[in-house]
Amino acid sequence: MQHDLVWKFAEDYLEEPPAIAVARQHSVELGIEAATPGTGAQLRLVASAIGARAILEIGTGAGVSGLYLFEGAPEAVLTTIDVEPDHQAHARTAFAAAGIAANRQRFIAGRALNVLPRMNDGAYDLVLVDADPGGVLAYVEHALRTVRAGGVVLVDHVLQEGRVADPAQRGDELTDYRALLETVQDSAAVTVALSTAGDGLLQLVKRGA
Repeated sequence: MQHDLVWKFAEDYLEEPPAIAVARQHSVELGIEAATPGTGAQLRLVASAIGARAILEIGTGAGVSGLYLFEGAPEAVLTTIDVEPDHQAHARTAFAAAGIAANRQRFIAGRALNVLPRMNDGAYDLVLVDADPGGVLAYVEHALRTVRAGGVVLVDHVLQEGRVADPAQRGDELTDYRALLETVQDSAAVTVALSTAGDGLLQLVKRGA
């Protein structure tokens, strides 16, 4: 119970900007599990800390995560991939309402696993993975390929409502998340941290060659 109180306090600590609150409501209406306010604040902080100029987002949703990333990196260009054109239409509206210039948004409609192989190696400062849980291992593999050395890969919902931490919970998606966490834990290719913000945020910094 104490942990729940701490989690709620952290989630409510910073007030969510109005444009993001509207996008979050649209996410609820569309049945999209958007990044929580606590996770969004971390996305904003990381984007700001590394001075991100080129960001790749795997999973557009209704624009909640994208708006947080833009808040942290106001000069960045965001390339965002989603299989649902309706979701991207809502994100476009959300970005326009927030005053984000059209030339800083690049929407790609399609299955991420079809699109990502065409993305250039080392082209992005920051990659956010927030899409179909069933593809998380492949998404992260592509994310680490497309992010530059010293860049950051963020994976949202990595704890899957706490089920990843419970060995009694089974399922292919949970197995994939556990495999991801185990793989990066001792990897020489990345510096890793796992945050309990929201539904769990895995943070990877790609080490140089």
